[in-house]
Amino acid sequence: QVQLVESGGGLVQAGGSLRLSCAASGRTFSNYAMGWFRQAPGKERMFVAAISSSGSFTYYADSVKGRFTISRDNAKNTAFLQMNSLKPEDTAVYYCAADGSTWNLRASGGDFWGQGTQVTVSS
Repeated sequence: QVQLVESGGGLVQAGGSLRLSCAASGRTFSNYAMGWFRQAPGKERMFVAAISSSGSFTYYADSVKGRFTISRDNAKNTAFLQMNSLKPEDTAVYYCAADGSTWNLRASGGDFWGQGTQVTVSS
C-alpha cells in the first residue's frame, strides 16, 4: 500500500500561483509514477499531469500545459504541482495518484489515491 496526503490547496485570485504537495509513505516512492488529477463540481475527474518514477518524463493535459509544472523529490518521498497563471476554470479538488506504470496512470488513474485538496480560483 502507498499512502498519499495532499496539501497546499487554497483560495487564490486569477493569475496567481499555488504549489501542491503530495507526501507519500508505505512502499518505495521511487518505484511509482506520480500524477495529479482534478475534479470540478458536476464534472468527471480528469488527468492534469504525470511524472515518471525517475522524474525523467513529464506529461500534461493541454489545458494546463505551459502553466503547471509537475516535479518530484524521491529523497523526500514527495511530488509537487506548481500552478501558475491560475484561471477560474482551474477550480477543482486536486488529487494525487500513484501507479507502477506511467501509462496506466495517464490512461486510467492510479492504484493509490490521496484524499484531495481544494483549489479555488476567484475571478
